[in-house]
Amino acid sequence: MKKNIKFILLLVFIAIVAGFSGYLMKKNNLNDELIISDPTDISTASLFNANIMDNSGEIISFSKFEGQWLLINFWATWCAPCREEIPELNEFSHKNKTIQTIAIAIDDLESVNKFTKKIPIEYLSFIAENEGVQLSQSLGNERGVLPFSVIISPEKKIEKVFYGRLKLNQLNQALNSIIH
Repeated sequence: MKKNIKFILLLVFIAIVAGFSGYLMKKNNLNDELIISDPTDISTASLFNANIMDNSGEIISFSKFEGQWLLINFWATWCAPCREEIPELNEFSHKNKTIQTIAIAIDDLESVNKFTKKIPIEYLSFIAENEGVQLSQSLGNERGVLPFSVIISPEKKIEKVFYGRLKLNQLNQALNSIIH
């Protein structure tokens, strides 16, 4: 009898924690865009000092992208919103030649290659495995969410960050206010 009461109390506790977590997620609305008021607060040094793996397993220095407008998109194969935004990012990368679109997967090489056979990524794609979490945090991903995207100027300054699924119209609007 005592075991049943303990089990019921445990279920009630779990329900309360789950409800509170849902409340916090709704309150913080993880799909909101965050605009950094002072982009100099965040350094991009860790990104440009990083050596990162491409889809063939070759390690490259990210410093080769210095001096360009960059849209960096952190994602994972297991992340539903990440998968949903890929077609729009493909379209964006084909239409917009002002900014280099780059995917960084927080995943392993085998999973990414298997995934991209089903849903191709038509822009530059790299794999950072678990180190990608720290890399995204160094660029302002304080919430630790995926997808996470950041726009970086040729001067290596973070111009804008986005939490959650990035939509094409949202991205175009942001770029128009930054670049033009």
